[in-house]
This record gives sequence, C-alpha cells and structure tokens, in this order.
Amino acid sequence: MYINNEDFEKWMDKLSKKLNEIGQDLKSLINTNEVFDEDEKLLDNQDLAFLLKVSKRTLQRYRASGKLPYFMIAHKTYYRTVDVRNFVREHMDFKTYQEFEKKHLKNDKDKKDE
Repeated sequence: MYINNEDFEKWMDKLSKKLNEIGQDLKSLINTNEVFDEDEKLLDNQDLAFLLKVSKRTLQRYRASGKLPYFMIAHKTYYRTVDVRNFVREHMDFKTYQEFEKKHLKNDKDKKDE
C-alpha cells in the first residue's frame, strides 16, 4: 500500500486537529476544580442510570423535558449531584430518594475518611 505525500499531509492535518480538540477537552476537565466546589460531585450518564435504576434513554427523556438539569463536556453528559438530589425529591418516589441518599452519603463519608 502506497500513500502519496498529499494524502499523508491531509491525514496528518486531520489527526492534528483531532488531537487539539482532545487537548482542549482535557483542559476543560482538568480545570473543573476551579469551576466546582470541592464537595460538589459530578455524575455521568452511566453512573446516574445505575444509581436511579433507569435506562440512558429515560435520562434523555428527563433532560429533554427540562426536569433534569445537565451539561456537556466533549459530547459527554454530566449531572451535578445537587441537581440530581432535587430531581429525585421532586419526581421520584421516597424509596428511590432514600436509596440515592444512602449510596451517595456512603461514598461521601468514605472519601472524607481518606
């Protein structure tokens, strides 16, 4: 297989642009400690779906209806635990809320002990 110089340069330009995008995304993730408080945690789609025992599609419906606040970094959806806690209080049953609090408070205590 032969790659001519022109194709190689085009390919390298694409690669360079993609690496720059990834670098910018990493910078935004690294600087989150300057944006968020220390005690404020983020959950991604997979984490939240697991905690609430719902599908990713259900989370998408909650976002689309405006019930669940979220933000995106590099095409990945994140949720603030404060927003999730409020959402669970308002839109879920009490048992789900208790389970969320138990799991989340346990994780908070474990990290504070370290």
